[in-house]
Formats: sequence, C-alpha cells, structure tokens
Amino acid sequence: MATVPNSHASVVVVGSANVDLVATTPRHPLPGETLIGSDFHEYPGGKGLNQAVASARAGARTAFICAVGDDDAGRFLHSIASGESLDLAGIHISPDEPTGRALIVVDHLGENSIIVVPGSNAACPPATNIGPSDVVLAQLEIPISAVTNSFIAAREAGAMTILNPAPAAELSAELLSLCDIVIPNEHEIELLGGVSRLQEAGVKTVIVTKGAAGIDIYHEGVREQLPSFRVTPVDTTGAGDAFCGSLAASLAAGHELNDACLRALAGGALATTTHGAVPSLPSQDEIESLIAASS
Repeated sequence: MATVPNSHASVVVVGSANVDLVATTPRHPLPGETLIGSDFHEYPGGKGLNQAVASARAGARTAFICAVGDDDAGRFLHSIASGESLDLAGIHISPDEPTGRALIVVDHLGENSIIVVPGSNAACPPATNIGPSDVVLAQLEIPISAVTNSFIAAREAGAMTILNPAPAAELSAELLSLCDIVIPNEHEIELLGGVSRLQEAGVKTVIVTKGAAGIDIYHEGVREQLPSFRVTPVDTTGAGDAFCGSLAASLAAGHELNDACLRALAGGALATTTHGAVPSLPSQDEIESLIAASS
C-alpha cells in the first residue's frame, strides 16, 4: 500500500496516469468512417494526474497515488508529476503492464470523445496514513477496490472524501456511504441513478457539472445553481479534472463550499482555453484573475 505522510499533503489524489494521444478533426467520425485529421499531439494525462496537477497549481500541497509501467511512457509521466512538485511517495511501478493510454478525438468546436486503455492503472494502490485535515480525491479509471480502500482509510482518519465517478460505473452502497462529495457530469448522474439515489446512500453533497451551463449543487436538501465563466473554448479535454482538482485544493485551504465551487468553475473554464489536459490546467493566480475580472 502507498503511504502518504500527513505533513506532506493537504490533498491526496488517488487515480490514473495516462499518455493522451490527441487527434484534431473537423468532426467526430461516424461508425466505419475514416477522417483526415489536422493535428496530433501526445500529452501527459489521465484523470488522476490531471486532478493532482490541477490541485497543486491551485495552491495545495498534493500527493499523487498512481501506477505507471516500467517503460518510457511511465518515466515521462513520472518526470511531469515530479516537475509539478507532487509528492510521489505513493507511485507504483508496474513490471507487467504498460503505462495507460487515452485515445482522444477533438472536433472544431473543442468537444472531445475519449477511449481509455487502463494498462498499469489496474495496479493502482490505495492511500493509507491519511491525516484528518486532508482531502482525498479519486476517480474511476482505477480499480474501485483502490478507491473504496482509500476512502475507508480517509473516513477512519476523519478526512474529507471526494469522488469523481468518471467513467460512470455501478457503485456499491458501501462506497457511496464513504463519499462526502460526488461530482458527476450530466450523463454520469443519470447512469448513477440520479441525485436522490446518491443522497439516500449517504452522500452529503452532489455537484453536477454541466459544462458551459455551470453546475448544480445539492447540499442539505437544497439545490443551488452556479453559472460558468464565459471563455472561448478550444479544447474541453481536462476541464472536468480542472474543476475537481481546484475544488479539492480550495476545500483543503478552508474555503466554504460555494466559494470553493466558484474557484473550481474558474479553473474548469480556463482549462478549455488551451489544448491538451495537463498543459491547460490553470495556476492559482490565473484562477484569481478570472474571478476578479468577472466580478
């Protein structure tokens, strides 16, 4: 199991690390159709790495628990994470599986479709030795058992837990009962059975992200809507991860829920203005500047 020293992190991200293979096309291909793309790039990515970097850039001391392959792609991702000053004491090098990949198509409107090949992410370990003031953030590109065990450790420590249920999967009542906050998008919330099902399972707060339409916050029986920030998007890849990582960082810093959501919305909006996932994740200063310019 991965050990996260309490003194080294206020946000602990347990999740995937992938190399993103991104092709730009005029539109998304139909079944059986071949299109000519206009551009191709390889970026560091994976929802876990994206959210960990987003958290760190938003100002939080951040530990990242993940698994990469013993290959060039794994070494590339390790160097990226190290360059972002992430605590990598919990990284696992898988000798048997290659580093994960994501195949991404981005159209002329910046909308994307993604296929993830998990590879070494299947060996992601859970986090342990979590501190009571930590915020533990996880997604579903790693085994659900790793998420569940991480949240059990977090609950025992008195830490906050945040689940981004992407890609959507069947979630047990046990896992949902361990979640303080769940952040699905409009499609994922339907696949999860709706907000009421999550609340009945014990989830305290549900935040439904709706892209350019903003978010719906369900907390203590009240629904509140917050609009997104107006920007000109070029690539929506990583926007949801920017929201999640920025939210975790803001909550770890002591911001109230609505204020943390506002900062997360700014982070998510800014992430759509640059190509790629990790390259698009904004700094704390950029988030503050957008909020100030929009007030």
